[in-house]
Amino acid sequence: MSKATLEGKTISLEEAYRKAADILRSARFPLIAGLGADIAGARSAILLAERVRGAFDHLASEEILADLDVMRSFSMFTTTPNEARVRADCFLFVGPGLTKLWPSMVERLAPDQSPRHGAQAGAPRKIFWLGPDASEAKGVGALSINAPVSEISSLLAQLRATIGGRPITREAAGATPAIAEIAQALKSAHFGVVVWSASAGLDALAIEMLQGIVADLNVSTRCTGVPIGARAGAAGVTQAAGWMTGFPPRTAFGRGYPEHDAWRFEARRLVESGEADAALWISAYDGEPPPWSRADLPLITLAPAGKQPGHGLYIEVGQPGVTHDAVEYAQEIAAMTLRKASQSTATPSVGIVIDAILAEISEASSC
Repeated sequence: MSKATLEGKTISLEEAYRKAADILRSARFPLIAGLGADIAGARSAILLAERVRGAFDHLASEEILADLDVMRSFSMFTTTPNEARVRADCFLFVGPGLTKLWPSMVERLAPDQSPRHGAQAGAPRKIFWLGPDASEAKGVGALSINAPVSEISSLLAQLRATIGGRPITREAAGATPAIAEIAQALKSAHFGVVVWSASAGLDALAIEMLQGIVADLNVSTRCTGVPIGARAGAAGVTQAAGWMTGFPPRTAFGRGYPEHDAWRFEARRLVESGEADAALWISAYDGEPPPWSRADLPLITLAPAGKQPGHGLYIEVGQPGVTHDAVEYAQEIAAMTLRKASQSTATPSVGIVIDAILAEISEASSC
């Protein structure tokens, strides 16, 4: 059974739902943020934002939008992890911490094995890594160029220039031998695959440069990408937001219809500027706290057991795929999947809690 507290004092779930409804209904511009939830929770949260004419934002929106900005303005070549596993004869990993962001990456992509299909079936793969963490490249047998995240954009620019036969400045000459080897391997590959994540610290410029490399290679061979999505269900929430509103997170309903603006509707900015006068924070996976510190903001928090905040209204929720069955975007298959509960409990999901709050709002409005 779930528990709820108000300023640290235990209250019933029914009281918590009524109090949450009162907070959101009386606010002039409420914020639905965090959005660390499964698909059902995301749908309910977006419907709630529409009902109260507020804004919604995901806790990993910065990483989400880095990829989306490139996709919208430049285009993007991508494939599924399974396709990469069976066809890739050359892998280029970009950025640090990829195995932390996707723990089963090596198992799923199997870069140490030979491709099963294509002209290079049975031959050893070529593996490279730009800017890995200390032990990552060794774990997959990759030739690595060690560099901080701040230098990855420059390395990608050198790589693109080398692939295109353009000169590199003398200042960049130190990396030229390794860059030249990577460029030649990608150009001669029958099916090259680049793997990256905006959560590894890559900004939109680095991702655009990476996609420029992929686009250039596709003139004469085949190359594509496998993006690693952000934390807390970000990929699934983004898709749910897309089919419900036409936009990704950082969207608001203040005018009665959805409007997307990556600056105006960023959660931290809305809170710190005072534009948002109440907030519902959702972090069902690991209870990550909000990125702001306004103690005077009326706050409702939905988080797992043990992640109770220091103030405001708290309602305990279950963890998707752990305490309840959940539909989520699965990185390993690049599609939605049902994850059965591994430790089923009676703790309500985010979707159930928000639907109860919505019911209280509707009942109060009809009186």
